[in-house]
Amino acid sequence: MKTYRIGQIVPSSNTTMETEIPAMLRAREALEPERFTFHSARMRMMTVNPEELARMDADSDRCALELSDARVDVLGYACLVAIMNMGRGYHCQSERRLHECTVSNGGAAPVVTSAGALIHGLQRLGAKKIAILTPYMKPLTAMVVDYIEHEGFEVLDAISLEIADNLAVGARDPRAPIEISRRLNTANCDAVVLSACVQMPSLESIQPVQDRMGLPVLSAAVCTTYQMLQTLGLKTIVPNAGELLSGRY
Repeated sequence: MKTYRIGQIVPSSNTTMETEIPAMLRAREALEPERFTFHSARMRMMTVNPEELARMDADSDRCALELSDARVDVLGYACLVAIMNMGRGYHCQSERRLHECTVSNGGAAPVVTSAGALIHGLQRLGAKKIAILTPYMKPLTAMVVDYIEHEGFEVLDAISLEIADNLAVGARDPRAPIEISRRLNTANCDAVVLSACVQMPSLESIQPVQDRMGLPVLSAAVCTTYQMLQTLGLKTIVPNAGELLSGRY
């Protein structure tokens, strides 16, 4: 039985990724032999706006260096909108640079970004047309839609909850997306992104919404977990976490 160290770079005000990622991997422990420990480094950010996001991203190299001191087995950059705020395709650049930071410190670790993981997860599902739910102000949601569409997808509908305070986003009821998702137009969609934000809790809503819609339902956190497991060469299975983590991909 092997234990893997999961590293995460999180915004200082993020309270969700250190809840949902461990919850998924702990649930997986009931099915598979691997065990996990969890380690984080924080970048300062309180309000979700372009200026704070850019300042925060500049701090990600320091965090990668610190986590590599702990010799983590995989490192996740847990802020989707911070990556997308830096321009189309930036997840590839960020993943390369942060990996180089870990290599230079003698603690080489593969790097997953939640932005890149969302793209990767949708590709693995074979989805082309999607609907998304975000907590962002409308201009940031438009930017996220543009980033996703630049990667070859079509966003048929998007709901913005328009919450700028990141702590307020993290304090939301994780089952709230069950009802909110009823407002999404999912006709002709191949998949639904129930939370295109790693701070908006949604894990408890993923399976109920998928069961109701009959479509694959995922989130940025689900996709990050999926790509972490895939990167580690482990079975991509977590119970009650939607189609992507069903073990079929």
